[in-house]
Amino acid sequence: MGTREQARHWRYSELPDVDLLRAHYIDKTFLRHTHESFVIAAITEGVEVFHHGGVDQYAGPGSLALVNPETPHTGHAQDPEGWQYGAVYPAPDVVAAIAQETTTIRGTPGFVSPVIDDPYAAGLVHQVLRAADEGNALAADTLLRVVVTRLLRLNGGPLPQRTVRGAGARIAARARTVLEERMADPPSLERLAAELGTSPFALLRAFRSAYGLPPHTWLTDARVRRARSLLDAGTGPAEAAVAVGFTDQPHLNRHFSRIVGVPPGAYRRERTGRHPR
Repeated sequence: MGTREQARHWRYSELPDVDLLRAHYIDKTFLRHTHESFVIAAITEGVEVFHHGGVDQYAGPGSLALVNPETPHTGHAQDPEGWQYGAVYPAPDVVAAIAQETTTIRGTPGFVSPVIDDPYAAGLVHQVLRAADEGNALAADTLLRVVVTRLLRLNGGPLPQRTVRGAGARIAARARTVLEERMADPPSLERLAAELGTSPFALLRAFRSAYGLPPHTWLTDARVRRARSLLDAGTGPAEAAVAVGFTDQPHLNRHFSRIVGVPPGAYRRERTGRHPR
């Protein structure tokens, strides 16, 4: 992260299963990636551009960028001045519980539009972050529920269920299992296709159709997710890099920063209070 850029990615123990982020990015470019959680990002300055659903989306001051779990997207600044925002990342179970109690949405709840202009909701996101900073558990929990409820009522609906059908979907699922199990030493596309009894291009098409990413991009995403789990458990960045299949810590640093938004050492310090080894 450049010296002009600042970001903090942390958790507050009284908001379980919710990641928190406050950031000012200038040159940052987020790789195409997904989150296991929801993204609720409130922009305060500048404009964030993120590719989502096949088109570029634009979120400026007073608006929120909203991304559902497992949805591929990117992110960068529209202008040289960069963009500043605060974000909460509630787990799907957190949003589902709030939706069940406060909305009429049936099925798996999610956001319909990836950008919504709502300065009031944007302000609520920043109030959640401020309450977490101050250790005010009652306010943080209350305000999170209020903002999620508001956004679901304004812009919520049942998420479409991705139904796994056909030989291509089954091959994609098997390929994903292989990559998860052999993350540290994955096969080439040709070898993986041969193991699954298909051709490289057929596998590539099936995987992109099922998961929205080609296998190599999905694998980088998965490696960073697993590295986060290891760092959360106290593993050092160097050991985590090797464990998930990156050649060394600088490779982990580069990919981690361009997906999570902060370097792995800074991430680990916030989670464990320990310095990286």
